Amino acid sequence: MHIEIRPYLAEDDLDALTDLIHRAYAPHLALGLRYWATHQSSTDTEKRLLSGTGLIMLADGMYAGTATVRPPQPNSPVPLYRDPTVRSLSQFCVAPEHKGKGLGARLHQHATEVARLSGASLMALDTALPAHALIGLYERWGYRVVGRCDWRPDTNYESVVMAKDLTEAGCA
Repeated sequence: MHIEIRPYLAEDDLDALTDLIHRAYAPHLALGLRYWATHQSSTDTEKRLLSGTGLIMLADGMYAGTATVRPPQPNSPVPLYRDPTVRSLSQFCVAPEHKGKGLGARLHQHATEVARLSGASLMALDTALPAHALIGLYERWGYRVVGRCDWRPDTNYESVVMAKDLTEAGCA
């Protein structure tokens, strides 16, 4: 399988990307977790991709995943997201048919390199506190829980904020 990870392009099919995101987040919705990605519109998908460096993963030319590496967000209610040395990962997903093939790890590695090249020393993200499997995955990738945030009513859960050191020593 040929894998390509590239920036989001204006000619990308937002409806197809939104469908991929909905399908990728459907297992979370089945558990009762209402992530924004479970119900966002194509307009929301584009807005989120353009909120930083939107990344598109293709497998044999077909959409296989997305991620957005966001720059510091001066108005964020999450203090860590305002830090100029931090980039945040959002809208990260892999299509269900590609799960378990290591594509998520490849997309994540690419996203952290984008963050590092932009001058970041930390990558941060947030996810649902009840999403134990996701938290465990992020911990295996070197993240640690550093706080909490609450996006309700846009979601229906409290979130953990996690961060990963992007300096050479932190990536070993």
